[in-house]
Amino acid sequence: MNTHTRLGLAILVMLLSPALKAQCQIEGAATLYQLESRIETYSLANGLTVHLLPLEDKHTLTIASQFTVGARNETKGQTGYAHLFEHMLFKGSEQAPGDTYAQQLSALGARFNASTHFDYTNYYVTLPSQALALGLFLEADRFIRPNLTETTVKNQQETVLQEMAQTIDNQPYVRSAMEFLLAQVKDTPYGHGIIGSREDITQASPERLIAFHSAHYRPDAMQLSLVGTLPSDVKSLIAQHFSAWPTPNQPIAKFDELKINPKPVHAELIDERGPWPGLLLAWHTVGKNHPDAAAIRLLEGYLFQNTRSALAQISLHDPAQMLSYSLPFELENHGITNLVLVPRAKTSLNALTDMVLALVKQTQQTRISDATLCQLKQTWLNQRLGQLDNTQSLATLLSATDKQDQAHPLTAQWERINAVTTADIQRVALQYFTPNMVRVDLLPPWYIRFGKTLLEWLPTGVSDDLEDAVL
Repeated sequence: MNTHTRLGLAILVMLLSPALKAQCQIEGAATLYQLESRIETYSLANGLTVHLLPLEDKHTLTIASQFTVGARNETKGQTGYAHLFEHMLFKGSEQAPGDTYAQQLSALGARFNASTHFDYTNYYVTLPSQALALGLFLEADRFIRPNLTETTVKNQQETVLQEMAQTIDNQPYVRSAMEFLLAQVKDTPYGHGIIGSREDITQASPERLIAFHSAHYRPDAMQLSLVGTLPSDVKSLIAQHFSAWPTPNQPIAKFDELKINPKPVHAELIDERGPWPGLLLAWHTVGKNHPDAAAIRLLEGYLFQNTRSALAQISLHDPAQMLSYSLPFELENHGITNLVLVPRAKTSLNALTDMVLALVKQTQQTRISDATLCQLKQTWLNQRLGQLDNTQSLATLLSATDKQDQAHPLTAQWERINAVTTADIQRVALQYFTPNMVRVDLLPPWYIRFGKTLLEWLPTGVSDDLEDAVL
């Protein structure tokens, strides 16, 4: 069924269902279908998937690439290789040695970057439309023919170790909390951090990294997306630079959904650098392609993640927490809903936990209203539409298309979201948000904990005044 037919059926259903229309009028979905109708997706003979989206009103274009290689592909002794190799691809290739890549693109005013995740690594460059041929040449050369030397490897090892120190080791609670959470999925592909271990990064060599490249950087593991003003010969340019890239004989690594038997876990992590206590709560859920994933995404939004969330509503007046933050791990083969809370001076970590569990219990016992579900779907759609505003985010989104959604890269996920019912929300709340969760108390030095305990026992007005003075 093509996109125009699917859009027509969606509109017909709305017109023939006055009750549904009265209950939930979601705006903006037509934009997804209209934009998707302009996308052309095809594959080269070597398995490389290409998405083309011409946008004639743009003066720039974005080339976005995503490879199905991330931390989960790293074996023992290779932790951090996917991230380290991402750094290496900016430091020279066969026909663009050294800093040529950055120098040539910077001279054009281009923007470029990359990021490594558990399941994938992505790259993008946004540049003037007339520089497409140069952009494709540089991307193909570094992906197919990277040039790794002792000097560049050593330089990037030092860069990664500095990044590790700044973002993880020198931040209170981060290292210990990260390692504790990873231990909950020990002996799985997700059982080590993306940044890797200091030992493995230090011992990486050009030979080991080249072997990693040969195993995982391959055309049939890549999606290439071009969005913006595209010339008529765009396909021939892509073929010129990428079609000769051979496909390895060995198959791409496959990973199964994690088999986790959740158990209640409660730990205390003390960090002498900690300025104040914190609370981390986490629930094991499912991978992003699981049938329940859409309902879980909406439930996370309802409970924790937007300005209308249940947590936000009970925090409008005299909140129990100074800060709350939720950024779930949405992985291919597993999911983790997490929530970080920083308590007010008068609130204990036990009280915060009870407050959150009460919100979850209410959702389990009483279905949310149709109007609330409609708002959740509209919020999800608005966030997705926000990704369509510029060529960079749109191209990156297309390159992340799941295999099951290749025919409908913009609308398939929306249709799964839109199909969620209030019964689905209640069911996944009961099934996944159980007491078999992970609770981690993030604790500062003893004297701060002692002072915090005293504040909890003081009258509310006194503790609030002292809290304001300290802050």
